[in-house]
Amino acid sequence: MVVRSPRTLVGDASLRQPPAPLLPLPGALIVAIFAGWTFDLGFPSANLWPLAFVGIALTLVSLVGRRAGTSALVAFLFGVVFYLRHVSWTALYLGPLPWSALSALQALFIAGGGVLITLAYRWLPVTLPLRWHRLTVLPLCVAGLWCVREVVTGCFPYGGFPWARAALSQSDSPFTKTVSWLGGTGLSFLMVALVAGLIEWLRIRGWRDLRTLLPAAVTLTIAVALPAWPTTVVGTLRVASVQGNGPAGYFDEQKPGEVLRAQLAATSPILDTPHIGVLVWPESGAEYDPTSTPQAAALFTELSDRIGAPILLNAITRNGTQYFNSSILWQANVGAIAQYDKRNPVPFGEYVPDRWFFRLLAPNLVDLIQREYAPGTRPPVITIGTTTAGLAICFDVIYDSVVWDAARRGAELYLLQSNNADFRGTEENQQQSAIVRMRAIETGRSVVNVSTVGESQVYDSSGESVASIAANTAGALVTDVQLRRGLTPAVAVGGTVEGVTVWGSLVVLVMSVWYRREPRQNRRP
Repeated sequence: MVVRSPRTLVGDASLRQPPAPLLPLPGALIVAIFAGWTFDLGFPSANLWPLAFVGIALTLVSLVGRRAGTSALVAFLFGVVFYLRHVSWTALYLGPLPWSALSALQALFIAGGGVLITLAYRWLPVTLPLRWHRLTVLPLCVAGLWCVREVVTGCFPYGGFPWARAALSQSDSPFTKTVSWLGGTGLSFLMVALVAGLIEWLRIRGWRDLRTLLPAAVTLTIAVALPAWPTTVVGTLRVASVQGNGPAGYFDEQKPGEVLRAQLAATSPILDTPHIGVLVWPESGAEYDPTSTPQAAALFTELSDRIGAPILLNAITRNGTQYFNSSILWQANVGAIAQYDKRNPVPFGEYVPDRWFFRLLAPNLVDLIQREYAPGTRPPVITIGTTTAGLAICFDVIYDSVVWDAARRGAELYLLQSNNADFRGTEENQQQSAIVRMRAIETGRSVVNVSTVGESQVYDSSGESVASIAANTAGALVTDVQLRRGLTPAVAVGGTVEGVTVWGSLVVLVMSVWYRREPRQNRRP
């Protein structure tokens, strides 16, 4: 007969007490600073992915046992250090104001998320005192609350900024493949749950009973051993992609037509390549809208006729009083046969929300942005012959809704257009490349990512680089790209994963508050 420890069955009385802080406040503030710096090192360009886990661990340790006010301060400090490092490229041309404002705003959201996590550490041990609760429910709730903050900042304000989700640090790690099953939010959840589980294992001295390692060990083994979800190869498409390396930046000195001429020059070596299915130019590469400029229309008609394939170009288009950042599929003797308008124009880059207000704060910066781009409503897919291609323009690729919508509409590959000229020499392109690689694995599709200045890459469905053009060089690629069909679980049920993690953790937290405040005589035995 096996006799179980009463402490295991009914819970140690010490586990019912709200935890004391693991660190004094000055120490927690120092650890938070180091955590923000370490967390950033887990992302490109350093790309030391294990340090992302270290950064998460240091952050959680500094939050355990804190009051709401001090936890907000600790989390804010972590967030502002992380974002100041991670998005330092925003200061390259526009100076410190946008950089510091973006970092501070994101840090405020992290502060709010830190308060929620601290409340979970305070209340859940009182409600669920068993050691197994501490090793399972508490880490899962903490991970879900971390994802609450990621989801909120991914859609608010002004469409959100889902650039620095924890999952994106794992573009080159053993956990990368799980993104095809769980999506970005699910992978972030997994990362934080593993770290939070390890912290609880140490706090309850789990080494005295190695069975307590079982939940984390099983989860870790499955996550590492699980292969990417397989999609079905249905053919290939020969894709030509061109990086002109022209002066395409907002502040680059350029003459009219200079970017266009750079693209044409880089295209010249591949003009006689046979059996091209589509030629892809980057965002801003066309410079002129062929739907409203006869000279541009004639030029692209001639180019399309010469290569014997349609051209996917990018230009500013106008519909009435509205302007759009548009991908246009141009065919010789036909003209524009398909168009996609960028769904997520960049706030303070492609338009200024609440212009009257922000102009009071920084009139010189706001006045730099004269044209207001409207969000597009067209589906992010086009048909090239018998092939359906998914599209995204630059920062569109960070939004799940655009990428998932294309796959659900039958995209067999992705053709992405980007202009990184304003961020030459920074980590921005490397961070974006990591996101693109994760999207290839998440959707089980090949991805052709074409930039004005680089680097441009072609990834297969496993995230392996098939071909690339180095940054700050002109060049062209001709690649036979696999076409694939079938939806990965990440795409098929992506919104459900977010809903379960976010709402599930919030419900658990609210129920723990209710249980703590309900009079004892009203509780069931």
